[in-house]
Amino acid sequence: MDEKPTTRKGPDFCSLRYGLALIMHFSNFTMITQRVSLSIAIIAMVNNTQQYDLSNASTEGPLADTLNSPSRPIKEFNTRASVYQWSPETQGIIFSSISYGIMLTLIPSGYLAGIFGAKQMLGAGLLISSLLALFTPLAADFGVILVIVIRTIQGMAQGMAWTGQFTIWAKWAPPLERSKLTSIAGSGAAFGSFIILCVGGLISQALGWPFIFYIFGSTGCVCCLLWFTVIYDDPMHHPCISVREKEHIMSSLAQQSSSSRRSVPIKAMIRCLPLWAIFTGFFSHFWLCTIIITYLPTYISTVLHVNIRDSGVLSSLPFIAASSCTILGGQLADFLLSRNLLRLITVRKLFSSLGLLLPSLCAVALPFVTSSYMTTIILLILIPGTSNLCDSGFIINILDVAPRYASFLMGLSRGFGLIAGIISSTATGFLISQDYESGWRNVFFLSAAVNMFGLIFYLMFGQAEIQDWAKERTLTRL
Repeated sequence: MDEKPTTRKGPDFCSLRYGLALIMHFSNFTMITQRVSLSIAIIAMVNNTQQYDLSNASTEGPLADTLNSPSRPIKEFNTRASVYQWSPETQGIIFSSISYGIMLTLIPSGYLAGIFGAKQMLGAGLLISSLLALFTPLAADFGVILVIVIRTIQGMAQGMAWTGQFTIWAKWAPPLERSKLTSIAGSGAAFGSFIILCVGGLISQALGWPFIFYIFGSTGCVCCLLWFTVIYDDPMHHPCISVREKEHIMSSLAQQSSSSRRSVPIKAMIRCLPLWAIFTGFFSHFWLCTIIITYLPTYISTVLHVNIRDSGVLSSLPFIAASSCTILGGQLADFLLSRNLLRLITVRKLFSSLGLLLPSLCAVALPFVTSSYMTTIILLILIPGTSNLCDSGFIINILDVAPRYASFLMGLSRGFGLIAGIISSTATGFLISQDYESGWRNVFFLSAAVNMFGLIFYLMFGQAEIQDWAKERTLTRL
């Protein structure tokens, strides 16, 4: 059923579950800063006679493109640290290694988190990633192979940490608060991107590039201490939770299975159209977002003939918009549910529609407003901002339809998104290499078409009730 549970109101922001959301926000903040630290530091790490080509953009995200500027001499940065003779091709391999590491562990770590506990999986992943960040400057002195290995393992560790979050929310987040709690936690990634983009270059210039890794690696270790001390897999075993909050959470999740499972109903999942609707939504969402994030500096510098990389604050605005929309969208979604204004499935489809339709309209409009710098920048900021409204739509829909397998399915969903990002980045490079003006127009039109396909499929087949194969089976003895 799509009905909302009628449980009495528990404590709100001064509660343990909101403390959990803040710590998870800090964890996501830490992981994204560690992930992109090398993208900033590499400006000072490589030989200053080398030039960076935008075609060697990192698959990791915006920061490699944003900061690897051929027009910005490396001598602007502190050069007391070592300088390495890494070719642009080698840098591309280093950048992409962390993304491949994430893909290797998304699905298996999601399954293991459901068995061994998400607290241990997420905490271990964050700790490993933080220690490897601290070790990166030393590894660079030993050679590029060791750096690639470290980045790959770091990606695997972050894949473990990312998927483990959803197993925790399946046990901690009441249905009427899921959008709010997951949006607070998830916005840490966008906020982390904003912070490291603003201060990473300053740290490198003032202290030397190794301190980028030392500072954010140490931040991760502090976060791990908080994580292992404060966080528990479920509210039942937390020693500090109030009786009122525990009763509120447990009663709201009364119809949800709390038992561990040792097998995954793969055949039932494959036949489940609501699940494929979520996967399609992930694929469409990541397709356009990856293009905008990865090719943002390229588009600005080549189409508008303005080098956005000269302004770190301007480059970071899309991340502030994304972070703000994530939190506001979660607040609004739970407000609509708590006031019984809309059904759960209606809220999920509404925010999915906004998160896929609005960015598509902005993308389609981009080729026609290139003469206006300000209008183009506004649209480029709105695309990632409005896209993050999906966080209150199909992105957390897994917690509605299959909370028992949340971690495994979120890893699988994320895998669909990463595949979409790889395909869209490759397709974009091919299209703009043919003809720049028509190429960009085709890129945005194709992205809008992919988004519309994902939206229509989700509107047709998306559901919000627990699926039969995800329910607990009770054995009756005669």
